[in-house]
Amino acid sequence: MEQRGFTLIELIVVIVILGILAAVALPRFIDLRGEAGAAAAQGVAGAVASATALNFSARLVNTSKANTYAIDGCQDGDIPTLLSGGVFPSGFSMDPASTATCSGPQQTEGFPLSCNILGPQSATAVATVICSQ
Repeated sequence: MEQRGFTLIELIVVIVILGILAAVALPRFIDLRGEAGAAAAQGVAGAVASATALNFSARLVNTSKANTYAIDGCQDGDIPTLLSGGVFPSGFSMDPASTATCSGPQQTEGFPLSCNILGPQSATAVATVICSQ
């Protein structure tokens, strides 16, 4: 009767190879967490930029300006209402240091502002907000 199976040496070699692969791959997966936070912040910044652009277009077309919002800078309270659900996603907000406003000699309606979006794990992204007064 012939027995079949792996020898102890073969099993140890496989375990060592798996250990080496885990040691090499694990740091790469851990680093993806920061990249995921940055990508999420860029997604929210893109949504903010798109929402303010759509709002600006709707204000241009609609002379009564019904169902549109006057956006007067990065800290304007109407920006979250333009997003899906009417608020920033959980963990995201406008950077308090972004105090740029649409008022000023050259900053009139249609003027783009660069506003910082803060996300979890210190992720930041820049959103282009279009002024609509």
